[in-house]
Amino acid sequence: MSRALLASFANRLAIPDLRWMPDEGLTPSRLRIELLSGLTVALALVPEAVAFAFVAGVHPLVGLYAAFLVGLITALIGGRPGMISGATGALAVVMVALVAQHGVEYLFATVVLMGILQIIAGAMHWGRFIRLVPHPVMLGFVNGLAIVIFLAQMGQFKVPGSMVNSGHGMSGGEWLSGLQLYTMLGLVALTMAVIWVMPRVTRVVPAPLAGIVVVAALVIGFGLDVPRVGDLASIEGGLPQFHIPMVPLNRETLQIILPYSVILAAIGLIESLLTLNLVGEITGKRGGASQECIAQGTANVVTGFFGGMGGCAMIGQSMINVKSGGRTRVAAIAAALFLLLFILVGSPLIEQIPLAALVGVMFMVVIGTFAWNSFNILRKVPLMDAFVIVLVTVVTVMEDLAVAVVVGVIVSALAYAWNNAKRIYAETETGEDGAKIYRVMGPLFFGSSDGFVELFDPQADPERVIVDFAGSRVVDQSALQAIEAVAAKYEAEGKQIQLRHLSRDCHQLLNKAGHLMVDSDDDPDYGLAVNYSVRTGILGGH
Repeated sequence: MSRALLASFANRLAIPDLRWMPDEGLTPSRLRIELLSGLTVALALVPEAVAFAFVAGVHPLVGLYAAFLVGLITALIGGRPGMISGATGALAVVMVALVAQHGVEYLFATVVLMGILQIIAGAMHWGRFIRLVPHPVMLGFVNGLAIVIFLAQMGQFKVPGSMVNSGHGMSGGEWLSGLQLYTMLGLVALTMAVIWVMPRVTRVVPAPLAGIVVVAALVIGFGLDVPRVGDLASIEGGLPQFHIPMVPLNRETLQIILPYSVILAAIGLIESLLTLNLVGEITGKRGGASQECIAQGTANVVTGFFGGMGGCAMIGQSMINVKSGGRTRVAAIAAALFLLLFILVGSPLIEQIPLAALVGVMFMVVIGTFAWNSFNILRKVPLMDAFVIVLVTVVTVMEDLAVAVVVGVIVSALAYAWNNAKRIYAETETGEDGAKIYRVMGPLFFGSSDGFVELFDPQADPERVIVDFAGSRVVDQSALQAIEAVAAKYEAEGKQIQLRHLSRDCHQLLNKAGHLMVDSDDDPDYGLAVNYSVRTGILGGH
């Protein structure tokens, strides 16, 4: 079979792009960068996975297994090389109530159902709706995310073991003080300095990895008394084992897990697709939204059957990866395999790494993630866009990323509808036969329907009125209702109304109302409003 025929067949089946190599090929230099980037990400994943497991109220290995399995599967079949996935805080805060009330087995069942819902979303190509997220929402999301990552590191400045699980995640705890606090702050600053200087000296080793190695060597060599990874919990364990969630297979179980599954699936996909866009802007890649939904869903189904807490894309770790040079699937696969290696044989060494080094890496991620130019943008963009940027940032910090994005999209959509609602107007003139002609300008939809009705004066108008929609767009059912309302008023006055420049579908629908006379000979193929659905009763535009 020829290559052209194979390519055509693949396109018809929408086979996902699983290319492993960049355009220049996987050279030894590129392979080294990818592996070192993966190692850096794996080191940063350990404390995050453990912390999120504590937040959800489950064993640390449940979080580590999720980071490994979700990270590996999405690396293999995900929609965007360079992305890192694993256990995340956005999902953990939803899981904590479920675990507290029903136990960890219900969590595993919930994760499986969550994955199934995400696969359905990918198969239905719902990932394309991420295109509806406006740029001000993305700016607010990125800024809010940076603040959230920064605040999440504050827990590392508390005395290990002093924090308690309150049922809503880890809270409380005593802050470090005295020499221990100053030492940790100094090490954080040293890590950030190494990361800043390293690219100016050499790019042989990713700067974040160099920062971790330098600070870890200093702490271990001098025996400095600062919190280390092992102070959070032991990460030693075996391979994840296949495990069917031990829950009753009945309607009651479904009623318990379905609401959580829907929420987790939505949060996971929103965060993953926004990460996909963010990584795409840095790497210059586009597309892959539906593929990413399917990959996330598959990963969560598998994770639920292997004792993991599920997960989604991790923006912070993805930023570490791309900033370290990771551009292919090799880096993400290496990160997952290194993490498994840490669990199986490397725990004694990894547990000695100081938390200060990892905090320093994440602080540099914060600096690189925050859109500092947004302060300048706020003064230049329209007031509503500036409001959306600030609103999304605040909601991201106060609630979570998914809620912030939904709120931002809704506010932006309402603002757009309001602005378009004010654009409806009509130019009037008198025809040769004495008929009054209304040339309607602007979109006619639910927001402008009232303004459209107010354009007409049935009592004062002549016996014959022509409404020309050449400069308008009839969008939805509310628009149809508004046109019929105007027609009814003219009929009540015993006057005739004629419509021009509507599509054939509009002709038929409006004629059915019995009030209207549509000029079907006037540009009958001119379609400003098309695709009227008899089933939904909605009129859609081009």
